[in-house]
Amino acid sequence: MTTYPPNLDIDVVGFGNALVDVLSHQDDAFIDEIGAIKGAMNLVDGDRSAELYELVGKHTTVSGGSAANTVIGINSLGGECGYIGRVANDDLGDVFVADMRRLAIVHTTPRAPSEDPTGRCIVFITPDGERTLNTFLGASNGLTSSDIDLDLVKRAKLLFLEGYLWDPPEAKAAMRYAASEVSAGTKVALTLSDQFCVERHRDSFLDLLDEHVDVVFANHHEIMSLFEVDQFDVATDMIQDRVDLAAITLGADGSILITPDERIAIAADPVASVMDKTGAGDLYAAGVLYGLAQGYELERCGALGSIAAEEVIGHVGPRPEMSLRELAGEIA
Repeated sequence: MTTYPPNLDIDVVGFGNALVDVLSHQDDAFIDEIGAIKGAMNLVDGDRSAELYELVGKHTTVSGGSAANTVIGINSLGGECGYIGRVANDDLGDVFVADMRRLAIVHTTPRAPSEDPTGRCIVFITPDGERTLNTFLGASNGLTSSDIDLDLVKRAKLLFLEGYLWDPPEAKAAMRYAASEVSAGTKVALTLSDQFCVERHRDSFLDLLDEHVDVVFANHHEIMSLFEVDQFDVATDMIQDRVDLAAITLGADGSILITPDERIAIAADPVASVMDKTGAGDLYAAGVLYGLAQGYELERCGALGSIAAEEVIGHVGPRPEMSLRELAGEIA
């Protein structure tokens, strides 16, 4: 059980791409037709995003971004959160900022001018619940070290870094800067985000693990890609002594929490139907991070992750539709 210094009064500060999600149901043939990689995060420019937006038809629009989804999940469990992510001074930026303000999540990142528009992620959901992301980073792409509120960072029990934001060089430098400026006692967590993200940044992710990261989140494909191996057991052996905790999701088989001393299997909560896998990993991380911030034992942290992920895949959209604290009951 971890005991945090009293100056660390915010459970988790998330750091990532601040986006607005546009969610649309499509079939597999549509994914093939537009040339996207199913189940992956496909980076697109503004023109391509506009083209895809014309094709979505009926859709739902919600504030999104991986780390933002995670801190909102933590908030739903009863945690105190902050967020670092850049939106523009435009209509979509107003939506994002209003969501954060409504939930009392501290978000002090300066806004970009309206000509540098808020990023958006067009999400196509296939009948199997898989989601294919087409992300225009927009204003989030321009985040720099000067945008970071160090007073906020220094109050965090855990600083949670989003691997998706590792693409822009200045944002990558900003994340390294924030990780280097945390208070004594703060843990730094990283989500690898996506297998293709890992392939783009494998060497620098490994450097970040060695320099700053205490907790890493990944699915089984991402962790194998990180170490360029095709056997899951080999990958888990390689991560075991590299960080204090690795939380690896295994889909319907649950997850495994790995420390240098033990491996803990966490069962997945049964789900009647999978509507949309968008946000499943984000909300799993929310449950685990909330538990770590409270100093809970790892089994309890993993159970909270499973409960949060179960809730979000049962409906369309990447954020909980009911109180995770009420859903978790005494576990939270």
